Amino acid sequence: MSLKKFKPITPGQRHKVISDYSELTASSPEKSLVASMKKSGGRNNDGRMTMRYLGGGHKQRYRIIDFKREKHEIPATVKSIEYDPNRTAHIALLFYADGEKRYIIAPSGLKVGDTVVSGKNAAPNVGNALFLSDVPLGTVIHNIELKPGKGGAIARGAGTYAQLNARDGRYAIIKMPSGETRMILTTCLATIGSVSNAEHNLVVSGKAGRSRWLGRRPRVRGVVMNPVDHPMGGGEGRNSGGHPRSRNGMPAKGYKTRDKKKYSDKFIIERRKK
Repeated sequence: MSLKKFKPITPGQRHKVISDYSELTASSPEKSLVASMKKSGGRNNDGRMTMRYLGGGHKQRYRIIDFKREKHEIPATVKSIEYDPNRTAHIALLFYADGEKRYIIAPSGLKVGDTVVSGKNAAPNVGNALFLSDVPLGTVIHNIELKPGKGGAIARGAGTYAQLNARDGRYAIIKMPSGETRMILTTCLATIGSVSNAEHNLVVSGKAGRSRWLGRRPRVRGVVMNPVDHPMGGGEGRNSGGHPRSRNGMPAKGYKTRDKKKYSDKFIIERRKK
């Protein structure tokens, strides 16, 4: 995949950088694997705004993704690589040998016509899903389960990946995308390879309107609010607003919010880099 830059014919094109989507092979999704999505605009069932800065945006349909990869030992052929408006990564449409169709998160390097499989006897090839007990040490992986059978939860965004560093008894030692090193049960599944669309972080919107198409409304800074609306609001002129904190008073920039007695602390070997 490559990026596309524009000549500054209009102000919105001056800094615009987008993907050329050359990896994609289909323009419309598989009908049996989409579901309708209703936008809330940030309102709850009383009609009150509970999430700010949401609303508008293009109509979208949800693609039902197979994060569990529980169809073991049944080979599947990659039919197409598609765009998904609900995530940064691309998705791949699989046709299984028994006739079933499913979407998975497309790993980088997966092409139309490739065969993927999951299970105990799968080879450690890109797109195959293996138990962590069977993945070779040092392998780059994504879509990793935290609990056996629950479905992949780690390394699902564009360009992300983790690495299997070691195994110790029942646990595999994984270096996470954040830099954290932690233990995960070897009975959890993971997919080989890194996630597609790695250049997503280089995309530049170019204008505010493109954020509105994605359903993002303008975010208001706390320092420009009134004191009744934010702890950092008020003051004559452009005053800085005091100690940085959230709207409900939670300090920012260095204040630790993680529970000191969190159950998963015992699985974390090394914290993420600051």
